[in-house]
Amino acid sequence: MTKIKVFRLAYADFMTKNPEDMINYYTNVMGYRVTEKTAGITYLSNGLDHHNIIITPAEKTAIRSYGYQLDGKLSLEEVQEQLQLQGIASKLRKGKPGIATLIELNDPAGNIIELFTDMEHSAVGYGSSGIVPLKLGHIAFYADNHKEVVQFYQESLGFWFTDQIGEDFCNFLTCNSDHHVLNIVASNETRMHHIAFQLKDASHQCNSSDVLAKHGRPILWGPSRHTAGHNIASYHHDPDGNIIELYTDLDVFIPELGMFEPRPWHKYLPLKPRVWEGLSSWGTEFEVDLAKV
Repeated sequence: MTKIKVFRLAYADFMTKNPEDMINYYTNVMGYRVTEKTAGITYLSNGLDHHNIIITPAEKTAIRSYGYQLDGKLSLEEVQEQLQLQGIASKLRKGKPGIATLIELNDPAGNIIELFTDMEHSAVGYGSSGIVPLKLGHIAFYADNHKEVVQFYQESLGFWFTDQIGEDFCNFLTCNSDHHVLNIVASNETRMHHIAFQLKDASHQCNSSDVLAKHGRPILWGPSRHTAGHNIASYHHDPDGNIIELYTDLDVFIPELGMFEPRPWHKYLPLKPRVWEGLSSWGTEFEVDLAKV
């Protein structure tokens, strides 16, 4: 039987009390472009997708939903049938600008997940100023039932487990060749930890730091090379206080071999999913405790 398979994280929908500040940040700092405004909601893209970021005015500041694209081997009706067989409730509903129809459900942590097969293309997504990342790469979130959440993404949406930091503290999963598309952090609460955007290379990382400085956005930590994933990463706050990661050099996963493409900086060869101690392979100390921010 053909199984449900997500193959990428396509968008994140932010609820915010300060939509103009968030739109200004994503256009002038991050280099996204507005593709559509409908009913007060702003859709932004940094490529061919109709949107990768959604800014939704609200009475609170939080993530409203995450959008994942399916491989299209199953119709949305067939996907919903499989979810029902697993005891997972979902709604097949009219989509949003750029997406005709989608399935809405909650993961075990309570996050709203939107699954779709097709998104319209946009001709205006590529920015020419600001950071202009290559793509929205991954999400990290806290979960008070993290083991159940990890199991859900593996068994219900086709993710692979790739790495771990500490004794079950950070759990990394992917649905494609990226080292991780999800990082599920064990906690006594559920909320987003950070959202991450891929850069081209180390020079892009350096230039991005200059852009952040120009716009008065100090770096919280980094750049430094992580252990799990080996990405060179830095972190800063957006106007709502969300933690934003900018990274490059992320490990490439080969699911058929259960290992990562070799890199000169890998201590272990062949490199397979493992438990890591610490966050930085360079020994960089955190200037702030990101776990508490």
